[in-house]
Amino acid sequence: MDCGYFTSGACRSCRWLEMAYADQLAQKQQRVAAALGDVRWEEPVSSPEAGFRNKAKMVVAGSVEAPTLGILSHDGLGVDLLACGLHTPGLQSALPVLSRFVTTARLTPYSVPERRGELKHVIVTEAPGGELMVRWVLRSTEALSRLRKHLPALLDELPIAVASVNIQPAHKAVIEGPEEIFLTAREALTMEVNGIGLRLRPHSFFQTNTSVAAALYRHARDLVSSVSPATVWDLYCGVGGFGLHVAAPGREVLGVESSEQAVEAAASTAAELGLPGTSWVAGDAAAYALSAGSAPDLVIVNPPRRGIGSALAGWLEESGVEHVVYSSCNVDTLARDLGDMPSLRPVSARLLDMFPNTDHHEVLVLLKRTRRRVGRS
Repeated sequence: MDCGYFTSGACRSCRWLEMAYADQLAQKQQRVAAALGDVRWEEPVSSPEAGFRNKAKMVVAGSVEAPTLGILSHDGLGVDLLACGLHTPGLQSALPVLSRFVTTARLTPYSVPERRGELKHVIVTEAPGGELMVRWVLRSTEALSRLRKHLPALLDELPIAVASVNIQPAHKAVIEGPEEIFLTAREALTMEVNGIGLRLRPHSFFQTNTSVAAALYRHARDLVSSVSPATVWDLYCGVGGFGLHVAAPGREVLGVESSEQAVEAAASTAAELGLPGTSWVAGDAAAYALSAGSAPDLVIVNPPRRGIGSALAGWLEESGVEHVVYSSCNVDTLARDLGDMPSLRPVSARLLDMFPNTDHHEVLVLLKRTRRRVGRS
């Protein structure tokens, strides 16, 4: 990808940009293989090198008349990245319009050095069908009336399905706050993946690379089908990406997620698809497993970078669960977790390149129980 921001030194986030993509994949494969040891590797899933990122988290700086949407420099000033080549074409078209809207609605950009102003971030997500979710992160509700006044014209210009204001008053490195004020009737963006309409609300997690996420879910579905479990738990289920993909007649699927909004979204999609064998619980994944009186045939885990941790790994080791499908964005914590459950060994693994031009990676691993603890039949 040819990037003027990288060449000029304005943004160096894509640290591997000057490396040939084939070499990027090879280095990532070598890295994850070294961490996991003896396991059968499937062919890596590659990504487009540009135009793949479905979400733009833009720091707003500058002035009302000349806002910047991008990142902050080391001295806290704005660096405009409207033409970032990582974003989908739809986002690249929308960002200049949203930049002009800052001026139209008189939204004062927040100045980090001076600790004044209102608008901190603009967060935009594009669905595969082209619809957008746009969120303005503000310090207060001071600009809310102006946003509402000028929003109809913006809706005529862009395919915005969901628009909201997030309130984040604190001066700290936290992108958003807990309060969300919706400006549209719709509160969820439909991300259609493999024919399944996943409902994404403002605080819900979704993979930022839609095409690779689709491959991730398909491969997980294939892994689950290969062992034909009657019962499945999807821990850290989010909006139900894994659980909804592996649901099948005669199979019970239970999803657990700490976000109540995400659980509601998953349940709504399941109802729309007519999947009566699914259920969804809002709660901590590890706490749910540790308090459960029984275990399923297979568990899917998709934890954050910190991994599942010793408590859940220990429960899986002792549970009698026959198979685990582990989706990891951090092979180091994955390797640590595997050390805490030695009876569950990886039998196949696959690298999925969610984040081209960086050293970040996604790995999907199938674990199989190789021995039972003493006393278990």
